Amino acid sequence: MSKPPLNGPPVESNARPKWRLGLTIAVLAIAVGAGVLWLRSGPVTPPPAVHTIAYGRALEQAHDGKPGAARVLFQQFARTDLSGVRRAGLLVELSNFPSPQALKLAGAALHSDENIVRQAAIDAIVKLVSGSQRSVLLGPLLDEKDQATRFSAAKALLGLTPDDVGLYFSPLEQVVEEYKNVLVAATPATSQDQLQLARLYLHTDDKMRAAKALDQALTLDPGNLDAALAQIDLLDQQGQVDKARQLLGQLLEHNPASSMLQHALGMWLLNHGQSEYALLGLAKAVELDPDNNDFRYDLAVALHGLEQLEPAQKQLEDIMQRQPANRRARVLLIHYWQESGQLQKVQVLLAELEQQNPDDPALQQGL
Repeated sequence: MSKPPLNGPPVESNARPKWRLGLTIAVLAIAVGAGVLWLRSGPVTPPPAVHTIAYGRALEQAHDGKPGAARVLFQQFARTDLSGVRRAGLLVELSNFPSPQALKLAGAALHSDENIVRQAAIDAIVKLVSGSQRSVLLGPLLDEKDQATRFSAAKALLGLTPDDVGLYFSPLEQVVEEYKNVLVAATPATSQDQLQLARLYLHTDDKMRAAKALDQALTLDPGNLDAALAQIDLLDQQGQVDKARQLLGQLLEHNPASSMLQHALGMWLLNHGQSEYALLGLAKAVELDPDNNDFRYDLAVALHGLEQLEPAQKQLEDIMQRQPANRRARVLLIHYWQESGQLQKVQVLLAELEQQNPDDPALQQGL
């Protein structure tokens, strides 16, 4: 009987099918085991979202000046699901956390599709910067197609000098004239429109027309205290100091509980060199409206001007207790503590400021 050749193909056997079957069973067993472990452990936790803090909590953290306030506030601007009202709310808080990032965010908001956001961005920039830097940021808006945006930008630039306005001087004058024409033609005329018209006339140094506009504003609404105070300021500019004083006295006689008028009295007396009497009006304003931090700030400055450093510090401390994020009060209080040599308190305020906003210019400049 002949033998198969030694170099022929190998004889087929049952080893390979058994090996494959064993491997398949092992893989299935591993898969089933993994599935059981997954079911026992529950669903897998998804990766954390980019915005780990809710809008309300972030806004509260910024408003209260808590550690990390600037960071969580800036994070909210990256969201695409916020309404215009909520984005405007973020911009209101932004002015207490100045930094290059804050300016970048406010600048981007100037180009929002929603008017409420653009207006809030303009207001934020007015508080964040002044002078020529403000004109650089807001000047381009004078060429916007939207009339309301052009007018808002113009109002924000009215208080600047021609040098600060710079290249935007001519566009600003054009928008101011356009704004005047709109207000003059508006029907029915309103007290607030006439007040704004007076401000535009004052910008172009047309005091006669400004006075007429203020008279019209008060005719339409005798209770418009803003118009009445603007009239007093105009009388001062025209050198009619006694008439201005009489008008202010008449307003106070009819509105003795008006914190606005008491504050105006204090500031008027300050501007006319009667600092000691001014304190009475400013203190009365704070007493009538204790939550008004602007009134309290002005009182602190007046006290400091009369070398009453400790009472001035106390007023600023009160502001910090009511609103820890109030940067303006914090920076001034730091200066006052430095002046009195209380460096430990200075370090505390600086440390809190750094926790709130590590990119604050005051820290970068070595305050």
